[in-house]
Amino acid sequence: MPLHIPGTRALRTFEVAGRHLNFTRAAAELGLTPAAVSHQIKEFEERLGVTLFQRTSRSMRLTQPGEILHAATTEALDGLARAAARARKSSATQLKVTAPASIAAKWLVPRIDEFMELWPDIDVRMDVSPNVRDFARDDIDVAIRWGKGDYPGMRADRLFDDTISPVCSPKLLEANRPLKEPRDLMNYRLIHVSWSGQGVTWPDWRMWMLAAGIKDFDEGPGLHFADSAPAIQAAIDGQGVVLGDSSLVADDLASGRLVQPFELSIKGPPQFAYYIVSPAETAGDPLVRAFREWVLEEAAKTPSGTRSMTG
Repeated sequence: MPLHIPGTRALRTFEVAGRHLNFTRAAAELGLTPAAVSHQIKEFEERLGVTLFQRTSRSMRLTQPGEILHAATTEALDGLARAAARARKSSATQLKVTAPASIAAKWLVPRIDEFMELWPDIDVRMDVSPNVRDFARDDIDVAIRWGKGDYPGMRADRLFDDTISPVCSPKLLEANRPLKEPRDLMNYRLIHVSWSGQGVTWPDWRMWMLAAGIKDFDEGPGLHFADSAPAIQAAIDGQGVVLGDSSLVADDLASGRLVQPFELSIKGPPQFAYYIVSPAETAGDPLVRAFREWVLEEAAKTPSGTRSMTG
């Protein structure tokens, strides 16, 4: 919904009327009567000393001066709306952050209390969603996004250089089944994360097995997820072995909830990563900047490779 700037009533009426070229439709958008719109336009023309609209019995169009002024008015109102939004956010006590479920559940949320201790007066609102939110329409301040980092009009900082390795619960290894070499994994239930998008497919067990020199890998029945967070939780619960992103399993490895039975890791698509993203025009706002710097510091402390069971 457009932001109404105080003192711009006449400009706003002219912008809407010039966009619709119909006073009735303009009145419906503005919540006025067609007569009120006509009166405001007439008054605006008298003050400017130019005719803005050419009217006939069947149609209406902007005059040449009207076209010049309408383009300038639209640009000015858009600029004022953006500036007003920035002004509000510069003194805001609320930060709205959006992130996909995996990075939110396995990395951001477990750390967010540290940021809130640094900024105790800030109300942090988390939007956990697989959808790419629109910063303006959804009133988002900061996003963590998975992609190539090519976000026009945005500041985007890369968070991790992930590797992918097998991880499992240490309890799983207590079973009377050896796990001495990669081929032994075929004696365990494998947990799969199936994801493809933006022209790439996330590395799977077949790719890891090929890297381990196993060309006759038989996938067999397993447990399949479309998202990493529940797949990692299934591994923590002892339900199988999963290929875990190093950033997403770092806390679970550090706590001993997961172990890495083999050191071999593979990399994801090199151009893809998690990025912290905000509009370029608001990237310097104090709260947005503070959150970005904190996230980047936390990302730098997150291990980029996983830990073996032998340490």
